[in-house]
Amino acid sequence: MTGTPYLTLAEIEALAVAAHAGQTDKAGRPYAEHLRAVAEGVRARGGSPEQIAAAWLHDAVEDDALSERWLADAALPPRVKAMVLALTKRPGEEPEAYARRVLAVPGALLVKEADLAHNADPARLAALDPPTRDRLTAKYARMRSLLGLAPEE
Repeated sequence: MTGTPYLTLAEIEALAVAAHAGQTDKAGRPYAEHLRAVAEGVRARGGSPEQIAAAWLHDAVEDDALSERWLADAALPPRVKAMVLALTKRPGEEPEAYARRVLAVPGALLVKEADLAHNADPARLAALDPPTRDRLTAKYARMRSLLGLAPEE
């Protein structure tokens, strides 16, 4: 992501944090913590700057923090936009269709892997009530399977 026409990673991070301001995760933690963890997970897995940018923005459209129109017009590389759209779940979408789209877009799988890893973090899940924890654990394991990822250890 070099060149002046595109937003820098620092600008993307600030934008994502601001867009999700006031939002919390299922455990009541500031949502920006999840975005930071996914971006760091992508970096730790050897992800490119474009994948790190997509990690910061991966839930922005889905959570209505930023609009699809904003994304279309944003000063972002086409690959980043494609990954963000691939990672955006559609209302009523079957998990199999979602997984196929993630697998079809270059770079999106690594971002989703980092997302699932943070979502399934035992410390994070421990803050939830047992029925919610069990439901989400099964949901994340199924998505890992649909994406061809090894089960979490």
